Amino acid sequence: MTLPLPLRNRLAELILDSLHDPTARTVLSMLVRFCHEPERLMASPGVPAEFPLELFDNRAGRLALKGAYRRFEDEFCERTVRAWEVVRDRPLAGRDPGLADVLDEAADLFDARLFFEVHELLEPYWMRADGAAREALQGLIQIAVGFQHLANHNLDGALMLLEEGMAKVEGKKLEGRDLGRFAAAVGGARGAIVALGKDAPWTFDWGVMPRFPRGG
Repeated sequence: MTLPLPLRNRLAELILDSLHDPTARTVLSMLVRFCHEPERLMASPGVPAEFPLELFDNRAGRLALKGAYRRFEDEFCERTVRAWEVVRDRPLAGRDPGLADVLDEAADLFDARLFFEVHELLEPYWMRADGAAREALQGLIQIAVGFQHLANHNLDGALMLLEEGMAKVEGKKLEGRDLGRFAAAVGGARGAIVALGKDAPWTFDWGVMPRFPRGG
């Protein structure tokens, strides 16, 4: 289920901030607690001002997503928990890491199926890159967004962006990473999606997702 934009964007912002900001990481851990024990969260002292209370109602000491968002709670919590698995033991990064480090972050997010966050993380680096690196970064972003489209049940958008992204990374290397192998794996996944036809958004096996290229 596709999250409404306020939920998606606020959660993505918090996830990316958690890579370098200890307060954001604390808030993300509190969201995980909300997903498991909402009563306990409200009973806890010292909830940071950064906690996104604008997304929640407080019902007699129990947090719940606001009415318009409530039916998205399962997806919201699933993404929150996946993100927490990525960041909880990760050393805090600097606020503007080099490309090699940010690609490592992107790899962990991609492999956790946090594709929108990969797009948001890599886009500033793509905007200031040039030449082959710029094209490769655009391809990685398109692949991530392609899989996000699939998760959002937009089959045509997924197939188009996977094909375009695959073409941009094929045969390239970036910060010591072999993007050609990744392109081939994406091609295999795209072929599996095509074979599944219109049911692919519901029947694709996310367990056979290609893994994001990592440095040696």
